[in-house]
Amino acid sequence: MDIDKLTKTQFVLLILLVSFMTSLATAIITATLVKQAPPLFTQSITKVIEKIKPEEREKPAVSPVNPIIITQEDLIVKLVSETSPAVVSIIATKDLPVIERYFINPFENDELFKRFFGEGLSPDFKIPQYRQKGTELQQVSSGTGFFVSSDGFLLTNRHVVEDKEASYSVVMNDGRKFEAKVLARDPFYDIAILKVEAGRVSFVKLGDSNKLKIGQTAVAIGNALGEFQNTVSAGVISGLRRTVIATGSAKGPEILQDVIQTDAAINPGNSGGPLLDLNGRAIGLNVATARGAENIGFSLPINLAKKAIEDVKTLGKISYPFLGVRYAIITPELQKEKNLPVDYGALVSEVIDKSPAKELGLKKEDIILEFSGEKINKENSLAKLIAKKKVGDMVNLKVLQAGKEAVLKATLAEVPENL
Repeated sequence: MDIDKLTKTQFVLLILLVSFMTSLATAIITATLVKQAPPLFTQSITKVIEKIKPEEREKPAVSPVNPIIITQEDLIVKLVSETSPAVVSIIATKDLPVIERYFINPFENDELFKRFFGEGLSPDFKIPQYRQKGTELQQVSSGTGFFVSSDGFLLTNRHVVEDKEASYSVVMNDGRKFEAKVLARDPFYDIAILKVEAGRVSFVKLGDSNKLKIGQTAVAIGNALGEFQNTVSAGVISGLRRTVIATGSAKGPEILQDVIQTDAAINPGNSGGPLLDLNGRAIGLNVATARGAENIGFSLPINLAKKAIEDVKTLGKISYPFLGVRYAIITPELQKEKNLPVDYGALVSEVIDKSPAKELGLKKEDIILEFSGEKINKENSLAKLIAKKKVGDMVNLKVLQAGKEAVLKATLAEVPENL
């Protein structure tokens, strides 16, 4: 029994010894062959080893590619740097009386007063009096404007330069000051064109306000609060084709139609400044802000100003076709209030003397239903339709007079300067 066990143990040890010797011999032979093999054979073996154990080979480091990223902040900084030299402060000055304050004692030489009250009243008792002491040039208002061409044509709001008795000057971004001449005040829109003789100047290129989209970035530059020159604020286009009632003009409240709403900060001081897109192009003319609300400002679409600029350059004035009526757009509410037979059109409230409308025989309470075949409503106002025409154009008016429809022909005149 013990012999059998010993024999089996020896047999197993013998097999293990033979296997070990065989493996050792194979390794020695392989190493010798690789060492003595020609280069091509060695390379082949090396490639096989690389495929089997790639982790044992050091992989080359791959350099990360860093693309150039232009952020919105970079764009705003760039456009502000490029456009600021074209934005100016507009200062209005007038020759105003200088009021002097002085003091008197009204009872100083009053014998009757002394008889009743004696000398008990202090000699220091005095009351203030006022008198004019000549006149001097004083600043009465300020606003913002921006150059739209290198030869000094300047765009701003009409209400910034509405005082015809005032003198106007501009303060450039670098502090230089020049006189400014008002060339034209737009009779319908809050737009004015000025001219500054300052040689070649930087100017803002004009964009296309018809291509604006809600949510796109907008940047306003202006003379904030009339004190802080070239203040920058950024926001987005919050709304398009808004209608608002603007106050603060000497002419009283004014209806502004089709304006751009933005949350970029706009205040009375930067009225007349540009509203810019990220390409640095003017897309609007800052005009108003909502009182009692934050981050609600309004700009006139720049395309409205393009016509005014072109008219002034070619005609020396802003020319608009003119029908000669004041009106209210008929809405369902107005229809119900006035018991009108239609829920659209322009309800005439006044006919201006010596106008095409007067010559046609239009009267108060007439309703203009269509203008040149286009229906008049809130989105398609009579003023907007007239603005598409030129002075001298003949147009057809579909009118409701005393309950009867009629088609009248009118030739549009030019807006009178004293309107």
